[in-house]
Amino acid sequence: MSLLTLPEIRADHRLGAAQFDLRPDALERWSPEVRAADDDAETSISIYDAIGESWDGAGVTSKRIAAALRAIGKRPVKVNVNSPGGDFFEGVAIYNLLREHEAKVTVRVMGLAASAASIIAMSGDEILMGDGAFLMIHNAWAIAIGNRHDMADAATRLEPFDAAMAQVYSSRTGLSVAQVSALMDKETWINSTQAVEDGFATGVLERAEVSKDAKAHVDRKALALVEASMARAGHSRSVRRDAFKALFSGKPGAAGDPARPSAGIETAALLHSLTATLKG
Repeated sequence: MSLLTLPEIRADHRLGAAQFDLRPDALERWSPEVRAADDDAETSISIYDAIGESWDGAGVTSKRIAAALRAIGKRPVKVNVNSPGGDFFEGVAIYNLLREHEAKVTVRVMGLAASAASIIAMSGDEILMGDGAFLMIHNAWAIAIGNRHDMADAATRLEPFDAAMAQVYSSRTGLSVAQVSALMDKETWINSTQAVEDGFATGVLERAEVSKDAKAHVDRKALALVEASMARAGHSRSVRRDAFKALFSGKPGAAGDPARPSAGIETAALLHSLTATLKG
């Protein structure tokens, strides 16, 4: 179990019509190529993607983190983070898994820990920030679909999640829940210096500990931005995922050739729709 006494976050998936999705502002500031210079595959976990499973099976999930922790066993673990956030429930599940780990957990924010990824970062007994790294905290952010009753219900259901997150940040930093809630209301970006001063982090990383991987698949960011634009336009998650599956015959970011658009009139129409969404 974590060396610190951190509160558990309890959350379930009964959120009516609301869907948790990536925030466009976090995506725009995410640099996917930022990595740890000294990854030790045996005792480290890399969170270098969006939180939650994406349409092509990629993304960081609690299932994958649980498997990694089982392989590490009771040894101390380093968690290297560079993520724009994503699915709230998956982020909560990962946070709880790490806080329950029986040895020391060191979280290293290499570039960005935004939204759900910032919750994950709070699970560390030690939290270290890279040069130029940022945390971003905000209230639970979701895409809600439905009538006014669905919207009102979604807002009501989001409130306890905001309270739970505020309690985690408060326990981590020593700031009051009211102070943290104000920061969440303002959707605050916190740099490494401020994170240490306010208690969101315990120290900074040496510049040599952060590197950039030229082979990192930045196309993942581009596709995530497209999907975020579709979400803002009101397209449901299932519609967005079906569109991507129809557009691409391969898996973006996978080894080998990048994904190529599939041929056909329907695909061309989908591509036109996506382009129009971005321009809008």
